[in-house]
Amino acid sequence: MMISTRLLPLASLLLAAAVFGFFYAWVCSTMWGLDATDPAIAIQAMQAMNASVRNAMFFPAFFLTPVVLAVTAAALFRESQRRAGLWFAFATAVYAAGGFGVTALVNVPMNEALALVEIPASTDAAKQIWRSYSAPWQFWNQVRAVASGLAVLLTGIGLIRIT
Repeated sequence: MMISTRLLPLASLLLAAAVFGFFYAWVCSTMWGLDATDPAIAIQAMQAMNASVRNAMFFPAFFLTPVVLAVTAAALFRESQRRAGLWFAFATAVYAAGGFGVTALVNVPMNEALALVEIPASTDAAKQIWRSYSAPWQFWNQVRAVASGLAVLLTGIGLIRIT
């Protein structure tokens, strides 16, 4: 077995788990905390967090996960580890569609729209803006958290299928 078919599966697992943990934290704490605060503060905080997430720490987990999963699947197929490679291919497809795709097509456009919002002085106006943003954003974040979690599971199955 080549070194790439030993290290790539572990790198795949690490990256998939990192992005799952990122999305999961938003599900179980961050958004609930923002929902519980003053809506103007929630808008301001979310604008700041969305601007800060574009960084070198987030890049590998979000952008490289589908690449490393796909490279792992290909390497395993090349090494005649087809059963294991299939699980990594499934993980690639699930994350690419449900994690990366949902983020690019839904959450990022919502974040970009929120970035343009000027925080209103009226509490009622801020509450309306936050409610119209938070509920759908959270739904789609849950979709990407589930997809990313499933990618971790599929990656784990792939790991135990390597002979």
